[in-house]
Amino acid sequence: MRALIFYGVPGKMARRLLAVVIGTQGLVVFFGALVARSLASVGGSGTSGSFMLTGSVLAVLCILDAGLLRRPWGVTMGWVLQIATFACAFIVPLMLLVGLLFGALWLTALIQGRAMDEHTRQVDAAWHAAQDG
Repeated sequence: MRALIFYGVPGKMARRLLAVVIGTQGLVVFFGALVARSLASVGGSGTSGSFMLTGSVLAVLCILDAGLLRRPWGVTMGWVLQIATFACAFIVPLMLLVGLLFGALWLTALIQGRAMDEHTRQVDAAWHAAQDG
């Protein structure tokens, strides 16, 4: 679990994987907001607009975070967005499945991305050693 980070700038491959995960999560969260709005409208609740606004803001933050992973707090924001996605399950219960899926993908991207970055460093070091020697 040493590959698990909460703050800092991940390597190039880890950033790419994390950006794909969080960007896609933004799209799915937006569709979840549409479902929440529709369910609230059918139920006669006056909260359909606020569900749509909150879900849209969360979706935009996910997509923005995909580009902000070069900042040290970009990964931290990603963790916060993972928790917020889980919280959406209080409105639309199936969002729990979405939260679990993207949480697992987020962890996998962090761990495997770091492993890929380390492997790339080793291969580059071996190549440079062979060129120098």
